[in-house]
Amino acid sequence: MKLLIADDHPIFRKGLKDLLQGHFKDARIIECENGKEAIDNIKTEKPDISILDINMPEFNGIEVSNIVLNENLSTKVIILTMYKDKEMVRKAMNSGACGYLIKDFAVNEIIDCIKKVSEDGKYIGRELQAYYSDFDEEDKKKRELKQILKKFSQTEFKTLKLVSQNKSSKEIAELLFLSEKTVENYRSKICQKLGLPPRNNSLLIWISENKELLSSTSEF
Repeated sequence: MKLLIADDHPIFRKGLKDLLQGHFKDARIIECENGKEAIDNIKTEKPDISILDINMPEFNGIEVSNIVLNENLSTKVIILTMYKDKEMVRKAMNSGACGYLIKDFAVNEIIDCIKKVSEDGKYIGRELQAYYSDFDEEDKKKRELKQILKKFSQTEFKTLKLVSQNKSSKEIAELLFLSEKTVENYRSKICQKLGLPPRNNSLLIWISENKELLSSTSEF
């Protein structure tokens, strides 16, 4: 097994390296002190797992994770940080990270996390377990939305996107080179496909309630 540790605190890196080396006797462990070093080594050394801090010079851990995801690099990312807030966990997991741990509890959890991630699983630290159900519910909503959006024509997609940008039917008609009546017909079709009641503001209400979900859905 080949592991990479990226953290700008040398004492923490050494402690983590010693801990990992004690459990994974044959592991080769690569140390990096900033995000750029991490990316360079991920590309050249191809570690099985990369353990990244969030706060690092050059690139932070989430930026590194995004690069790994977007460039389809083979390493699996574990974020190891002091950040406990839900939004940071969400950003990390959306960036393609497979694990998220709090440094305070790393000694007790990092080995279990590595084993889980090595088996293609995902691991969120026990202190953050309450977020699991929320993420599962969001994933379910995203899957359902993707299924609905697959039924949309390209023009319906564009219309929905422009409505979400607070464009009026007249503005949408001008941008898409359509008549205003045609745009109104598209809006009506969109409402039908979304199962919305035929009220004038029903689509705007739906967009307001699902804007974050829409923005994170690539089909949109």
